Amino acid sequence: MEVCIFFLYAMILLPGIAASVPKVESFLNHTAYLSCYFPNSHKTDIKDIIVFWQKGAVEVVHEVYYGQEKHDNLSPKYINRTKMDMDKWTLQLLNVGIVDEGQYTCIIQHRDKGSPKVIHTSECLLHIIANYSQPEIAWLHTGELKPNEYLNLSCSSSGGYPQPKQLTWLISHGNKTRRSMGHMDVSQDAVTKLYNVTSKLNTTVPINTPTNISCLLHLGEQLGSLVSVPLAIEIQGEEMEQAKINFFGPLIAVIILLTLLLGVVILKKNRNNSSANQGVSLAV
Repeated sequence: MEVCIFFLYAMILLPGIAASVPKVESFLNHTAYLSCYFPNSHKTDIKDIIVFWQKGAVEVVHEVYYGQEKHDNLSPKYINRTKMDMDKWTLQLLNVGIVDEGQYTCIIQHRDKGSPKVIHTSECLLHIIANYSQPEIAWLHTGELKPNEYLNLSCSSSGGYPQPKQLTWLISHGNKTRRSMGHMDVSQDAVTKLYNVTSKLNTTVPINTPTNISCLLHLGEQLGSLVSVPLAIEIQGEEMEQAKINFFGPLIAVIILLTLLLGVVILKKNRNNSSANQGVSLAV
């Protein structure tokens, strides 16, 4: 009966609560701290009040009944996962997961001539954060990249929450940087609810010019961005390849010729030494 009364109060008071609900952020698998925002200006004894926490309109999260914690009515997933700091009027929600994200309501009742009376109600909105892996660029192109041929790359990041805003490619050569807003494929794990993101880049790269390509994952204004390790590329043009041939071809020929001449000189010297040795032997 008491639980029904609590929910009835919540349903009545929720529409009248200000639209601006305090937001609380917590990292995945850490402890979230949810405040009742109760000033307790009258220094009310905790033995004279009931503190009731609920999520949404149906889940009972925590209950302190006249100074004593009660567990009879708790939703199964919150059993042994909550602690109430009565000095700070703060609920600690342990080992939070994605499923814990949502709106929580704190209702405080005071014993008034035997009948509990609501003296305070507040809400807070819990957001869960999970760190994405550093974006990583993968080379999709097969074989050696030739001049004026399209370069195929992919950038991926995994295991994060919430869903990122966008993924941007940064292509830098010389003093110029070009941005490319590639399509971002997003998938969510059915069990963990964490997101994986991938984007592909199909572009040409200027020849004979060092080029750095990075991908930037935008997580939001408050969470910032993650950037990949730059991929360094330089494509040699046909003229440059021909210049190498023109330079190294004659050089290699000269080296081979010098090697042959040196071999002939050494061979001739060995023969002269051999003839001289034979002449000495006959004289003896």
